[in-house]
Amino acid sequence: MALRSRFWELSSVCRKPGCGVAALATGSKPEVKPEVEPLGNEAVSPEFTNRNPRNLELLAVARKERGWRTAWPSREFWLRLRVVRTQHHVEALVEHRSGRVVVSASTREWAIKKHLYSTKNVVACESIGRVLAERCLEAGINFMVYQPTPWEAASDSMKRLQNAMTEGGVTLQEPRRIYE
Repeated sequence: MALRSRFWELSSVCRKPGCGVAALATGSKPEVKPEVEPLGNEAVSPEFTNRNPRNLELLAVARKERGWRTAWPSREFWLRLRVVRTQHHVEALVEHRSGRVVVSASTREWAIKKHLYSTKNVVACESIGRVLAERCLEAGINFMVYQPTPWEAASDSMKRLQNAMTEGGVTLQEPRRIYE
């Protein structure tokens, strides 16, 4: 039964004029294909518009806004890892230099929260690092800057988050800018 219905679907498609399949055609004349100029297809437009907004960043040619030298944290980055620890949760964000959040992971998400005993301890930070590294790689982000405060850098949970990110394949240092 299934084969018969599939056959009739194919035969109804092939009965249309200009199908190109002569299995059920009534005439013996093959279909004529239009000729295509080979040089016309290979012509390249002299103007090219790059539609990827991050292409210059990926090539390490884009400008990095420096901001004021006295401002902390430094504004000289394309992508920055920002970790927010509250009283009850841990949240990690990858922020573009324009201020938009590109990728994020938080212990407020049920998919992460259901696997944790506590949403604010060292294991939670490590889990957030693993999840964020995976999401960054899926989004095509391999490099970012992490600028922890001195007391965050000494924290064991932040060290575990950094290790989880680097083990996940994300480099926590951006490549140097190439000057033309």
